[in-house]
Amino acid sequence: MSNIDAEDMRPEYDLDALGESVQGKYYKGYHEGSNVVVIEPDLARKFPNVQAVNDVLRKFLELR
Repeated sequence: MSNIDAEDMRPEYDLDALGESVQGKYYKGYHEGSNVVVIEPDLARKFPNVQAVNDVLRKFLELR
């Protein structure tokens, strides 16, 4: 990852307006309440979004 100078940033990326940032602030909560599943690239191309994946999985369970 490269360093970016402040003058390279767009005006809408006003990080000063955010105040103090804290690294990892939501890390623990995210991992406690998250079910992230990574699918292979060939499958990802077949499912354009999370809703499509959920619909197929529900249908699969219904037909089982």
